[in-house]
Amino acid sequence: MSKNIFLFLICLLTADPSFSQTSLSQKLDFSEAAIFLHKDAGERNRILARVLSEEIHKRTGKTFNIRHQFPKDNEPAIVLGTFDQINVFPERLRQALSTLETMPREGFVVWTDPKGPAVYIIGQDDRGLVYGAGRWLRKMEWGAGQLLVPADLSIQSAPAYPIRGHQLGYRPKTNSYDAFSVGMFEQYIRELALFGANSIEIVPPRTDDDFTSRHMQLPAIEMIAEQSRIADQFDMDVWIWYPNMGSDYSHPDAVKAELEERHEVFAALPRLDHLFVPGGDPGELEPDELFDWLDKSAEVLHQYHPNAKIWISPQVFRPTQAWFDRFFYHINQQYDWLGGVVFGPWVKIPLPELREKVDAAIPIRRYPDITHSLSSQYPIPEWDLALAMTLGRECINPRAKDQKAIHNALAPYASGSLSYSEGTNDDVNKFIWTDQDWDPNTPVIETLRDYARFFFGPEWVEGVAQGLLTQEENVRGPLLTNAQVPVTLLQWQEMERKASPGLMKNFRFQMGLIRAYFDAYVQKKLIYETQQEQEARSILAVAEDKGSLEAIETAKQILNKNWDDPLAAQLKNRCHELAENLYQSIGAQLTVEPHGAAPGRGNFVDNMEAVLNDAPWLLDNLEAIAKINAEADRLKQLDALLNRNNPGPGGFYDNLGHPKSWKRVVSDKSWKEDPGSLYSPRISFGVGLIGVEWVHEVRAIGFEGTSSPQSWMMQVNTLYDAPLKIRYKDLDPKLTYTLKVAYTGRFRSRMKLKVDGDITIHDFIQTGHQPIYSFRVPKEAYQDGEITFTWTCGEGERGSQVAELWLIPEVEK
Repeated sequence: MSKNIFLFLICLLTADPSFSQTSLSQKLDFSEAAIFLHKDAGERNRILARVLSEEIHKRTGKTFNIRHQFPKDNEPAIVLGTFDQINVFPERLRQALSTLETMPREGFVVWTDPKGPAVYIIGQDDRGLVYGAGRWLRKMEWGAGQLLVPADLSIQSAPAYPIRGHQLGYRPKTNSYDAFSVGMFEQYIRELALFGANSIEIVPPRTDDDFTSRHMQLPAIEMIAEQSRIADQFDMDVWIWYPNMGSDYSHPDAVKAELEERHEVFAALPRLDHLFVPGGDPGELEPDELFDWLDKSAEVLHQYHPNAKIWISPQVFRPTQAWFDRFFYHINQQYDWLGGVVFGPWVKIPLPELREKVDAAIPIRRYPDITHSLSSQYPIPEWDLALAMTLGRECINPRAKDQKAIHNALAPYASGSLSYSEGTNDDVNKFIWTDQDWDPNTPVIETLRDYARFFFGPEWVEGVAQGLLTQEENVRGPLLTNAQVPVTLLQWQEMERKASPGLMKNFRFQMGLIRAYFDAYVQKKLIYETQQEQEARSILAVAEDKGSLEAIETAKQILNKNWDDPLAAQLKNRCHELAENLYQSIGAQLTVEPHGAAPGRGNFVDNMEAVLNDAPWLLDNLEAIAKINAEADRLKQLDALLNRNNPGPGGFYDNLGHPKSWKRVVSDKSWKEDPGSLYSPRISFGVGLIGVEWVHEVRAIGFEGTSSPQSWMMQVNTLYDAPLKIRYKDLDPKLTYTLKVAYTGRFRSRMKLKVDGDITIHDFIQTGHQPIYSFRVPKEAYQDGEITFTWTCGEGERGSQVAELWLIPEVEK
């Protein structure tokens, strides 16, 4: 709708004498309203009227009847219709609507008339009517026996992007979906549709996962059929993510078995619009073989769903240029069955470049990872190690502002998105992302207020909306000094005290609570364990006074001392209670035992007792040093232990996973420009090897430790062959420096290091065998007092990564 037409609708209202008596700040009372639907309305519209009635009843306790005779002038009414029913609307509204040039597909108009009062929700099509009804529901203010609507609520809107949806994979790997009943999926899909989603993505019964789950109420083949049926009620597109799990796609028997499986799956689905086949992760195939297989798959697909299209992602872990050359050759042939290209996790080519390589007529769909925090497509900026270790990969992760920034950075290059989700942990992110796909100018706070109003009630709007924003602030920067964390807990505890029993059973409210308690507990634990380590180090620093063995024993006792804090115990117990509540309400699996989570996935409550200091590494070292016979040698090793990070006078040391060291890291793009870090470095987490770095003398005694310093758990890294650059200034050209570097991390990459002047420090090293390397730095590389270290990977590698770096000046003798 044009701006002028929308203003005309407003003018029609303000010209009415009855409207002049109603202040724009007033609310209209719809508590006695009925829902009106044209008698010839189709089945989907009838379903929507029922859904609208049910959603209002849940919130008000009142029954809103559905009628098919047009309401009288003074009768409170909620009128549903589509533009092809324009003849049944009031004359004034007909006049306005008839002047519209073209209402975009999926668009809607909401027109509030103080007479009655009445609201007219008119969709351009069936989908538009769903979205108009959803927008109206999001703005209404409700309570027991009462339904109020702002008197000035008149809206016209249409989506900016044609693809808007989320993956709802019914499989054991997810942190909650596998526990969903048909009714739970129906409610969840309904809510996504009412917030503007027009698609869901399901997964087949066989993926890179266990085939069974103790939580599943139906076999997977039956549940995905139900998901497809539910989505069709709202005219939502149904996608299926279908990786290539066969053992050999060149063998006729293997191909036959795979095709038979697809016959079974495609036949079971009442609706299927799109098949998404990832190029890898899992199921990597060479492009020629991949596209030959897709051609065979298309024949089977079209037997059951003749209009369905196939989408492919160039998603491979170790891509080569030859692989991409063949992939784009095939894509740009524009086969009849091709729907488009998908950009998601582990696609090496940045989206702007992908858009250039793919023919302009071929659409691109985004597949954003909104669910993971560790090993994520879009990692949390400035994330503290303590929270990374405890919240883990699939924590409850409201990241409202981040999601908007991530969406908008790349939105113009694609036709919308259908997110990668592993469960309900990313619930807030889903609604943010859908709102941004509808209109990328939507403020985050508006979505959060709609979310709070719709799911909790009007009295909770500001508390919940701001409470979710503060939880995002909890994960930014050093946790030790984050004053927001205890304030966030107090805010959520106050809401908890005021919450009704019904609200306390609301899984979304439970998720907000558990994160507030969890963050506060981890912060208190970090403060204690930081102090504990510093106390032990203080004892070791004066070991010479009372003897090394006594100092070692005292330090060990300090490091092994149990934490006894009654308030912290209460926080911990509340987290476990809320984890159980979430299991009961939504099937969320936040622990392996008793809730049956997949280890390393959503079980972040299991991580509450993770050690947040260097105690394990120190204890290993102290055990080894205590075995040294001579006191002088023990003291020497204790000094080396305490001065591990000390590069000596005039030297440099950086823990490159720590934000404070990022002043050294060279990046040509900001996080908001490149949130997926395909051009620029990122902080990553992961040790990648087990062992302890020892000075030469301790290695000589043959001790093999089992722990590692925390500094090895964080790295700066780049993905694939993007160079990793670290720059130092203010070096003394007269001095000779030794580079000492720690190569740890998630990847086992072959890395090469050069410095200024194209000087090679070392050729390709296969990392993962040892953590620490030392190299002499050529003086000609820093004659101007500056030096830039540049790491690159070999073709097909997953990325460069550096945990620590020392520049140690040579001491003149």
